[in-house]
Amino acid sequence: MKEAARASREAVVARVLKGPGSASPAARQAAFDNRGVDDRSSTLVAKVARHAWTVTDEDVAATKRAGVSEDEIFELAVAAALGQATRQLNAALAALDEATRPAAASPLSTVQDGGSR
Repeated sequence: MKEAARASREAVVARVLKGPGSASPAARQAAFDNRGVDDRSSTLVAKVARHAWTVTDEDVAATKRAGVSEDEIFELAVAAALGQATRQLNAALAALDEATRPAAASPLSTVQDGGSR
């Protein structure tokens, strides 16, 4: 990944997780990680992270009825989406690295080519 793109991505993540906001940094980090999320918003955060296309107005309304403000809901949803996108990007980059890494000599390949390795 190009350095400018990496730096921009890291700046966005830092701003979402540590910048000023209505939701606490700990709550935003939990949403980003999709772990340890407060019961009041855990259903919404999990849905945003795993099945964002299924989120409905009722999901947001239920979270609001549970006592989470609209600003907090927005921040937690952004953190959850960004966290999932980061996990997917990291997995894709790792797969590319693995696919382009030179294969290590295996005992079978050494035997097949007469041990010339």
